[in-house]
Amino acid sequence: MRDSRTARRSDRARSITLHTVVILGALVMLFPFVWALVTSISPGSGLSATPRIIPEDPSLAAYAQLFGDLPFVRVALNSLGLAVTATVAQLVTSAMAAYAFSRLPFRGSGAVFAGYLVTMMIPFQVLIVPLFVEMKSLGLVDTYLGALLPTLASGFGVFLLRQAVNQVPRELDEAATIDGAGHLRIFARIVVPNIRPALATLTVFAFMSSWNSFLWPLIILRSQELQTLPVALQALQGQYTTQWDVVMAGSVVSILPMLALYIFAQKYVVQGVASSGLK
Repeated sequence: MRDSRTARRSDRARSITLHTVVILGALVMLFPFVWALVTSISPGSGLSATPRIIPEDPSLAAYAQLFGDLPFVRVALNSLGLAVTATVAQLVTSAMAAYAFSRLPFRGSGAVFAGYLVTMMIPFQVLIVPLFVEMKSLGLVDTYLGALLPTLASGFGVFLLRQAVNQVPRELDEAATIDGAGHLRIFARIVVPNIRPALATLTVFAFMSSWNSFLWPLIILRSQELQTLPVALQALQGQYTTQWDVVMAGSVVSILPMLALYIFAQKYVVQGVASSGLK
């Protein structure tokens, strides 16, 4: 009896310690976001000001200035359009390539898939110059298409979805084949519904990557009306060096779509990472 009571006390103490550490970690992670939000509604605040959780005189003047004096709506729509297009393209190309690697073996498929994996190890900065030369030769500098082309396919997406397709029982394919289904129907009716968690995971990763992309849009897009959100935020910081409420208002606007997407797809992201074997 005494041993069991001691064991329960030990488990309770371990649980309390674990929850305390998790809560403290969550507070540390959330503080920058809370501080950015508070700063955005605190007129005249700056980086040197004492951080406050509750603003003294809250105001939405920074947001009014952000959307009134600057073409921020157009910039946000640029980023949203590019991110949605790149995400949809990566979902389609990655899913089809994953199905081919998993269900349609061909000579040299292992080497081709290894080539996809190698692309994940190459820093994007190394590819900037050849990509720009290629886009210039195609006449796509300062165009949406030029900004989109390098993001239409993803080696990581192929790897993630191939792992998910491998988890789908092949018996389902065989049963569908007996019923007269071809590869396109098997892919659309059987494989895709069974890898929805992995697709949701790729959606979050692809959208965040495109939404936060800074270097490539900075180089390929020259016109102000074509600017994306990260580039505009950098220009905003240079223009309003002392108006940190305006800068933080832009940061909050840039965070909201990603936050909403992650909250919506959180359950599927956990399932997708678990089912695909990605750790």
